[in-house]
Amino acid sequence: PMENLLVGAVGGTLETTIQMPLLTLKFATQEGRPLPKRLPEWYRGLGIQAGTLAPITAFQVMVNGLIEKAVTGGSRNLTDLETIGCAMVAGGTSATLYGPVDLIMIQQQKRQLGVLDTVKYITNKFGVVNGIFRGFWSTVVRESIYTGGYLGMAPVLTKTLCNSDIEMFKGKEYASGLFGSTIAGVIAAVLTHPADTSKTCMQADLEQKTYPTARAAFFDHLNNKGVTSLYKGGLARTTRLCGAFFIVSTLREKVIQYKTDNVDTSS
Repeated sequence: PMENLLVGAVGGTLETTIQMPLLTLKFATQEGRPLPKRLPEWYRGLGIQAGTLAPITAFQVMVNGLIEKAVTGGSRNLTDLETIGCAMVAGGTSATLYGPVDLIMIQQQKRQLGVLDTVKYITNKFGVVNGIFRGFWSTVVRESIYTGGYLGMAPVLTKTLCNSDIEMFKGKEYASGLFGSTIAGVIAAVLTHPADTSKTCMQADLEQKTYPTARAAFFDHLNNKGVTSLYKGGLARTTRLCGAFFIVSTLREKVIQYKTDNVDTSS
C-alpha cells in the first residue's frame, strides 16, 4: 500500500506541475474570463492544485492495488476486464474524498472565504449530507470512469499495442503508452465531461434555486444551451487527461516492472 501511495503522490504532483497551464486554460474557458498574459499567471494556484490532486491520486492508486490483490490473491495476473473493473471501483471510492474537496473549492471561490470558514458555513447552513456531500454520486460516476481510464484502459491498450504486430508499436513501450493513453484519455474525457459540468453546477448551487440535482443541471444545459455547453473547456481537459494518463500509468508500470525484475534477480 505504501508503495502505491508513493507512486500516486509522485505521479499526481508531476502531472499537475507539467500540465498546470492546461488547467488554467480550462478554468478560464469555463468561466469566460480572459487568458493570463504572463507565464507565472498560468501557474497561479499550482500549490493548491498539486496539494489537492496528489493525495487523491495516491488514494486511488493505493485502493486500486488493494483491490487487485484481493481479486487475484497475489497468485495470478489480472485479466484486461478485471484491470479496468478494479480501477473503476477504486475511482468510485475516491469520490468520498474528491466530492467534498471539489465542493469546498467551488464554494470557497464563490464566497471568498478561507477553507475552514467555508466548511463551517456549509455544515452550519446545509449539513453534511446535503452540504459537504452534495454532488457525491456525480463524482462517483466521473471518478469511476476517469480512474478506470488511467489505471485500467491506458495500461491495457498500452500492453495490447506493444504486443501487437503493428510496426510503429511492436515492442515500443513509450510509443504504445502515448497512443494508448491518448485513446483512453479521449474516451474518458468525452464520457465524464457532461457529468463534471453537471456536478459543478449542482455543487455551486447549494441553495438548490436553479439546479436541485445533477440531472436537472444536465438537462437544463442540454435543452437551453445545447450539447456543446456540456463540453465547455473540454479540449483543455481532454488534453490534460491524455497527459495525466500517460504520466501516471507509465510511472506505475515502470515501478511494477522494476519490482518484478528485482524479484526475478534475487530468486
